[in-house]
Amino acid sequence: MSDLKRIPIGIEDFKVIIDKDYYFVDKTLLIKELIDNLAAVQLFTRPRRFGKTLNMKMIQRFFEKTPESNAYLFDGLAITKAGDKYMKEQGKYPVIFLTLKKLSCTTYESAFKGFKELIREEYTRHKEVAESENLIAKEKEIFTQFMNEEADELSYPSAIKFLSDCMYKATGTKVIILIDEYDVPLDYAWQNGYYDKMVSLIRSSFGDALKTNDSLEFACLTGCLRISKESIFTGLNNFCVHSITSTKFTKQFGFTESEVKQMLEYYGLGNRMSDVKEWYDGYLFYKDEIYNPWSVLKFLMDANAAPDFECQAYWSNTSSNAIVKDLVQNADLETKQKIEILINGGTVKAELHEEIVYADVQTKIDGIWNMLMLTGYLKPIKIESVDVMRVATLMIPNKEINFIYRGIISDWIKEEIRNPANESNKVFEALIAGNAEELQSEINYWLESSISYFDAQELFYHGFMTALLAHKKDFLTKSNRENGDGRTDITVVSCPRRNIAIIIELKVAKTLETLADKADEALSQAVANNYDREYKLMGYKKVIKYGISFWKKTCNVRIAEEN
Repeated sequence: MSDLKRIPIGIEDFKVIIDKDYYFVDKTLLIKELIDNLAAVQLFTRPRRFGKTLNMKMIQRFFEKTPESNAYLFDGLAITKAGDKYMKEQGKYPVIFLTLKKLSCTTYESAFKGFKELIREEYTRHKEVAESENLIAKEKEIFTQFMNEEADELSYPSAIKFLSDCMYKATGTKVIILIDEYDVPLDYAWQNGYYDKMVSLIRSSFGDALKTNDSLEFACLTGCLRISKESIFTGLNNFCVHSITSTKFTKQFGFTESEVKQMLEYYGLGNRMSDVKEWYDGYLFYKDEIYNPWSVLKFLMDANAAPDFECQAYWSNTSSNAIVKDLVQNADLETKQKIEILINGGTVKAELHEEIVYADVQTKIDGIWNMLMLTGYLKPIKIESVDVMRVATLMIPNKEINFIYRGIISDWIKEEIRNPANESNKVFEALIAGNAEELQSEINYWLESSISYFDAQELFYHGFMTALLAHKKDFLTKSNRENGDGRTDITVVSCPRRNIAIIIELKVAKTLETLADKADEALSQAVANNYDREYKLMGYKKVIKYGISFWKKTCNVRIAEEN
């Protein structure tokens, strides 16, 4: 194993991956497609962690003219086999590279400060330009001001354009502009209430740099979303967008099935292909099936050390799940029903809008379904024309994303139950009073109010009931505790005084007709296995045993009380 290439977790610089001999999935034909595609400005939209930054750094290392040639980085890779005309472009251009992912700020002031720092860093990277004899004294002065963060704040929207002009004058070669994760500051600005200011800054910066810029050879941008053209890209007639539904560049972001299979076999994990497919496959970029690259690499890292390691939801720890949380928390009854359908493997339909208008996300349900699609939480399995609309049929792409939905929903249910404004205390009051009829009514109320996923069977209902009961002061709720001759599903005991102990056994019915029988079966199990023995010996004055059965969004409660 020690002779195997290292797995590049979090390594986003193509040069570092090649120089340090990390495992590299060859995406260099992206460069060929860029050269063949003559659009002056191209935007690639893909979900987070799908290799956008790595590809942008690869593009930079290919095209940028540097003191020491980077041509060796591409030795043996697909681009070198594509033809001499492509390799002739290597190391030929001055390049501006900016990544806006650092501008994830809660205030406009901190975001603008971060923008100024990015500009300073890029000017400093090209500081030799200020020494060019082709620049006049005033240009050199302004260049130095940007490099020292001393420029007037009103001049920053023109900073990218001015840098490209200076580089063109200094080198005599037009400039390539690469802007990575352009929509991150817009996303954070929307969440934190300074969207209009950030839109103004980004629109001005992009407008100057990308529209009618005589110093521009071409530009590439990446992001998760295509923000409305009216908001950001006004007047960019030379603008081409490659989204997840576009026909070009479909295999250049994320991993294809053959690439994943090759990786697993390289690391001796070929027998885990079906697991990886179930958890991390399922994304569709046009018609090409794509795996989540971040999650595949994280799994490889763990499974390389322990081949029987179980797949996990890695993406949930790296991507913002705010959009899913927002959907769950603000869902009306119809939306809740659609979420349940999705979690259980079904589909929903929504009018397709690939240009995001942030205001629509909160006010129009189609807006949020589109946002979920573009951010990777849903996939379009079919797009069709209906009248004058394009309608997408959407579903959850894989087990990992399903896991994220379920986790968010479980957390939301707990938050709702613990909210002082809600009436979950009625459940507890009925429970300790031994009122089976009222308890059944209150549990059914919460089942109907929540979003559930029924294929989880008893596991879902167990968590649901624990959440309902776990927040009551002066009572201790435990799950799967060994008692008597078995293990109780849930126990609730008063503390510190030994007044009452409650034992709850849960069952899931396959049909509505068997719901009552399952409740009887659950109660019989609690009685037969002497689950109350320990609490009697501990001196509890009252022990109540419940059998509760569930079928979808209804339950049946049986009770046996011993004093």
